[in-house]
Amino acid sequence: MSGAALQTDDVLRYRDPQFKVPAAKLLPTQYLVVDDGTALVTVLGSCVAACIRDPMLQLGGMNHFLLPDGNSGDGAPARYGSYAMEVLINELLKRGASRKRLEAKVFGGANVLKGFTSNPVGTRNADFVIAYLAAERIPVVAEDMRGIHPRKVFFFPQTGKVMVNRLPHAHDAEVAAAESAVRSRLSRTPVSGGVELF
Repeated sequence: MSGAALQTDDVLRYRDPQFKVPAAKLLPTQYLVVDDGTALVTVLGSCVAACIRDPMLQLGGMNHFLLPDGNSGDGAPARYGSYAMEVLINELLKRGASRKRLEAKVFGGANVLKGFTSNPVGTRNADFVIAYLAAERIPVVAEDMRGIHPRKVFFFPQTGKVMVNRLPHAHDAEVAAAESAVRSRLSRTPVSGGVELF
C-alpha cells in the first residue's frame, strides 16, 4: 500500500537528487501519509508541519498548516491546524497505526514577517501544535520551532529520520510571499458551494 494525497491539490512527486529517493513536496494545506519509502518535504516560515509516525508499522505522514484554528466551515478548513492535525491522525489510524504508538516531530512556527511583534502567527502556530499533541497524548520526540529562520524539512517516515535546513534570511521574502499567496488564494475560496475531495 502506498500513500496518496488527500487534499484536492495534488502533491508534487519527484525523485530527490540529494537523498536519491522518491519524494513528495507538501505545500500549505496539504498532508500525506506514506509507507513506501517516500520522503516528505516542505518549506516552512510561520507555518507548522507535524510529522507523525507509527514506528512499528514504519507508517508516517506530514501536514502543513497556516493558522492554529478558525472556522472550518469557511470553505478552506485545511489551512487550520485543528483540522490538519485531526485528518492526519485519522488517516494514520485508518491505515492501521496504533494511537498508543504514535510519536511526533514538529517544525516551523518562525516569525519571519517583520512588523508582527504582538502575538505573531508563527508563535501561535508553534504553541498550538505542542498543546494539541499534549492533549492527544502523542509524545513530541523532536522539534525545531520558533526563531526567525525559515526551514526546509525532509521527513523519512520509514525510519523516522528528519533533516532540517535552516534557510538564510535571503529566503524570508520568498517564503513569506509563498505563504501570503496561499492565504490570499484561500481567502477567495467560496464560503459555500465548494467541494473538498478526500
